[in-house]
Amino acid sequence: MKANIIKDKSFKFAVDIVNLYKDLSGNKREYVMSRQLLKSGTSIGANVREAEFAQSRADFTNKMSISLKEANETDYWLDLLHATDFLGAKQFQEYKPKAQEMLRLLVSIVKTSKE
Repeated sequence: MKANIIKDKSFKFAVDIVNLYKDLSGNKREYVMSRQLLKSGTSIGANVREAEFAQSRADFTNKMSISLKEANETDYWLDLLHATDFLGAKQFQEYKPKAQEMLRLLVSIVKTSKE
């Protein structure tokens, strides 16, 4: 069976985001921004999974586009959490590249699916 890179990476990313959320809400007592991060960060993989059984190419493109928007939102929340000192430099440097990788993969998939 052929590996589905975006499916695997988006699931791993969601697990990382859940763990980050647990740290932010438990240790840092930050609930609002971390909840937004949790919602957008886990939505990426959920929409990728929906796209897996899309009814048409347009449906696939739409679901992947939603994943892309969620990845961009997740990137925003990471930036904001870092700028407000809820995410230290070490955590930020751990999660930011993962979010950027999600964005790059999804931009490529959406572009290709529109061609």
